[in-house]
Amino acid sequence: MDKPHNPLNHSTHLLDDLESIRELLGDSDLQPPLLTETVEQSVPTLDERVDHAQHGTSPRQDDAQTRRQDMLLHLDSELRAAAQSIMQEVINDFTPHIETEIKRRLAARMERLLNSQD
Repeated sequence: MDKPHNPLNHSTHLLDDLESIRELLGDSDLQPPLLTETVEQSVPTLDERVDHAQHGTSPRQDDAQTRRQDMLLHLDSELRAAAQSIMQEVINDFTPHIETEIKRRLAARMERLLNSQD
């Protein structure tokens, strides 16, 4: 007949196996993280839960939306800066041509005005 299964012996055996694996990996002197450190970072407060429930969103959705909005704002500012830079380059490139054209038209107009005075 089979021996009755003892969960305590099974747990002890698993712990021994895990400990031997940790020793093989060379992590025997490392301490596991404190439970409070992990919990504090991942569990939302009751106020956050109520706020999210009222707005119909979850904390993860809000985080993703915030990251997306931050990224869009960053991209918007970069695109605006790039557009401003391109516009300034175009202005700088065409300014001499515009000045030359204005001088030519003013000279032609002045010539017409002077000729009409005769």
